[in-house]
Amino acid sequence: MGLFDKLTVWLGLKKRQVNVLCVGLDNSGKSTILNQLKPENAQTQDIVPTIGFSVEKISSCRDAQAIIFVVDSADRLRIVVAKEELEALINHPDVKRKRIPILFYANKMDLQGSLSSVGVSQMMGLSSLTDKPWQICASSAVTGEGLKEGVDWLQDQIFSLKT
Repeated sequence: MGLFDKLTVWLGLKKRQVNVLCVGLDNSGKSTILNQLKPENAQTQDIVPTIGFSVEKISSCRDAQAIIFVVDSADRLRIVVAKEELEALINHPDVKRKRIPILFYANKMDLQGSLSSVGVSQMMGLSSLTDKPWQICASSAVTGEGLKEGVDWLQDQIFSLKT
């Protein structure tokens, strides 16, 4: 059973769908993270860079109940670009008006020279994000490290918003 399957079971949503929007710059590790979160029998062995974008079960930001924002913590130069994209996302009308939880994965922690999750948080200016619940988790999409902790937090947030 994959982490998303566990999430729906824990929330009692086995027959309901939870829409999570996963975003980040190219080469940040989104596809690898999503692959790791799938059940083992559905995982792909070789992840290749995604050309364009892929949509699994969400049609717009309006349908999202949570956001996963993936940041390449080893690419210090592009964290500034990721910050700009985050600002555009949280100012989007479909996101701005909702108290939607945002999980940040400071990904590629297994690479030498990567920033800590605190460093990524500071460079992204996350402390100024006060109108939405957020959490940052150090992660390695390749090894799966940190992914479960992030999903656990997201599960708690989605559950608390439902009650």
